[in-house]
Amino acid sequence: MNEYKRLGDYIREVDVRNRDLSITTLVGLTINKAFIPSVANVIGTDLSNYKVIRKEQFACSLMQVSRDGKMPVAMFEDDTAIMSPAYPMFEVVDKSKLMPHYLMMWFSRKEFDREASFYAVGGVRGSLTWEDFCDMKLPIPSIERQREIVAEYETLSKRIRLNEQMISKLEETAQTLYRKMFVDGIDKENLPDGWNFRTLGEVFDITIGRTPPRAEEKWFCKETDKENNFPWVSIADMNNGMYVLDTRERLTKEAVDWFKIPIVPPQSVLLSFKMTVGRVCITTETTLSNEAIAHFVFKDNTQIREYLYMFLKNIDYKTIGSTSSITEAINTNMIKTMLIIMPSDDVTQKFHEQLLPVFSAIYLKQKENEKLTELQSLHLAKMGQLKSTE
Repeated sequence: MNEYKRLGDYIREVDVRNRDLSITTLVGLTINKAFIPSVANVIGTDLSNYKVIRKEQFACSLMQVSRDGKMPVAMFEDDTAIMSPAYPMFEVVDKSKLMPHYLMMWFSRKEFDREASFYAVGGVRGSLTWEDFCDMKLPIPSIERQREIVAEYETLSKRIRLNEQMISKLEETAQTLYRKMFVDGIDKENLPDGWNFRTLGEVFDITIGRTPPRAEEKWFCKETDKENNFPWVSIADMNNGMYVLDTRERLTKEAVDWFKIPIVPPQSVLLSFKMTVGRVCITTETTLSNEAIAHFVFKDNTQIREYLYMFLKNIDYKTIGSTSSITEAINTNMIKTMLIIMPSDDVTQKFHEQLLPVFSAIYLKQKENEKLTELQSLHLAKMGQLKSTE
């Protein structure tokens, strides 16, 4: 038969508790379907009641699925850990019929999240019941075909991880060179000849983005007709590397004109200064942003781009301002009046020449990963066309 199979016929709940307190590694689950070390304060908490999760078992959250438009679910790939007892856990009953990695690929599909959100609409606070989750269906081809599908996907994943490792090493190289030239051994009270303190507002044209009224949908769009709309950067778009390659939303040209939203040229540096403070990125095309992001546009010397990026990345933003809240401590005036050491032209030129190939290599690796991720999405989308063999 070729019809989809009921998920609940292939999985079973798991509920093993950490009674002997032998496991101390505590993890949490993100909305992006990944495990992370837990940051919860567990001092005084009875960890014996926490659930144990093992390799190739799954954890999920069924709460507020329709609100978030995503169902947090992930397969654990380490040996063992413990999680809050609030997380339902399950495992594949027979791995000779259903590969856990294949199932995780199915859970990674956008179509799966849409279906889960649909089922959750009628639930309490938009939550999904375990019964509805088990009633969801998927194609289960032969185990040989599953292995092929997983192997193709994993080839792309390995390439992405390799690029991420290379990017990390390139970023370390940039950081080492920055500290060698501008931090270690530099006496701020006695700067080298030709060096001086300037404010950021003196060196750069600094503008702040804007957000049109959310209730008026006509200002927002997701189409990629670049003649009529612009990429619109939010802080969430600044979490994918040095360069902003894509944005979740775009604004129409009419929104730019009506609300006089500042237009940011390519190769400008962005800094988030509200809510999540201190993310730094470089634009790759003509861009807009919301009001939580400052733009640094170069007045004269574009060869200090790398220096500015590294300077902003190395600031301890917690020390700025006098309040205990970072959100309250950073404002536009503080950014514009922030002091920056401006080295002599020959030094910034040398730094530019040494860092430009490093930044260029990072950009190329980011672009490659963007394309590899698109290929992964195509693989996941094609899973919907698979046939069950039983």
